[in-house]
Amino acid sequence: MSHQISRRETLRRGLAATSLLALLRDLPVPALAQGDTDVPFTDLPNNFNPGGVPGAATRQLDIRKIDGMLTPKDQFFTTQHFMKPVVDGATYKLKFTGMVNKPAEFSLADLKAMKSTEVVHGFECSGNSPRAIQGLASCGRFTGVRLSAVLKQLGVNSKAREVVFFGADHGSADVAFRQQTYKLDQQFGRSITVENAMKPEPLIAYAMNGEPLTLNQGFPVRLVMPGWYGVANVKWLAEVHLQEDRYLGNYQARWYRTIRGVGGTGKDDDPETQWVETEVTHMQLKSVIARVRKSGNEHQVLGFVLNDGTPIKSVEVKVDDGPWQKATLESANSQFSWKLFTYRWEGATPGAHTLVSRATDANGVVQPTVAELSRKKTFLEDNSQFPRKVMIA
Repeated sequence: MSHQISRRETLRRGLAATSLLALLRDLPVPALAQGDTDVPFTDLPNNFNPGGVPGAATRQLDIRKIDGMLTPKDQFFTTQHFMKPVVDGATYKLKFTGMVNKPAEFSLADLKAMKSTEVVHGFECSGNSPRAIQGLASCGRFTGVRLSAVLKQLGVNSKAREVVFFGADHGSADVAFRQQTYKLDQQFGRSITVENAMKPEPLIAYAMNGEPLTLNQGFPVRLVMPGWYGVANVKWLAEVHLQEDRYLGNYQARWYRTIRGVGGTGKDDDPETQWVETEVTHMQLKSVIARVRKSGNEHQVLGFVLNDGTPIKSVEVKVDDGPWQKATLESANSQFSWKLFTYRWEGATPGAHTLVSRATDANGVVQPTVAELSRKKTFLEDNSQFPRKVMIA
């Protein structure tokens, strides 16, 4: 408790303009005390470089450095399909077009003048996996205006079924049609149903962690879809278009699909196996062990859970071939944040050890093993349990 109080006092002095409620909400996991040390993982590849080089198209989060609910802006993961467009915030206009009763354009100042709301949103790229040491994930507090509020203000045509979000980023991409491939200039776009757009969660965001969005995070405005994979959180948002027909853009209908075998043996040529294709939308339940700390004769295992916002029933940790043991979820967790957890590991013996976590949600869904995902053909939505290897001195 003494460390938590000290940490709160430090934050209070450094962020005097921030409310006490916000401070309590964003308390980090326990800070390293004097004499505490991080235990190194032995499962990292030799070329592991999560931060990348300045200006790189992709930046991974080094999950070994997670020490709180919010990921700093200079560590937040970033990835995209095209260039990072530099948009002038002073002249920026967000267009609402198509099947709205009153088409409109909003400047950044217009959006900031609307009633604002915040959400702590932890999410990952749908391609996040052990290959990236789960580093294509982060958590931030986003500020903006509810999408539903803007749509209600403009009025939605009763025949509208689809809301399409176009980013300012575009570039050449291969578009396949049967046996032919066309190289076309594509504007990045994703869509959701009007029903999902009118829910309270989707946010037109202009700030993260109390500051304007960075270029990497979609300045000046991005879409935030709590509980959805990163691809749905369109950055550099330029246009919101309502239409009756299904949107079939390259990154909606073709690139972001998951293929799973159902029934039969799961072999490619088994006529009893049905191959089911689904869209990449809501996040699948996942837990990850991020850090292991040594404190005296004990060790503390730290990690996070990502999911679609369904309440978490439990997180468990297993050491080597031992039993599953319950971990503790942090009190600062919220519905759409990543859920931080800790596990007290006692009696660790010198030598190599394997640790793994699994999460279970309130609906009884259990995070699958690698073997249980073996009938999934595509690499997206890999939410399998992630064994970590450490060496105890």
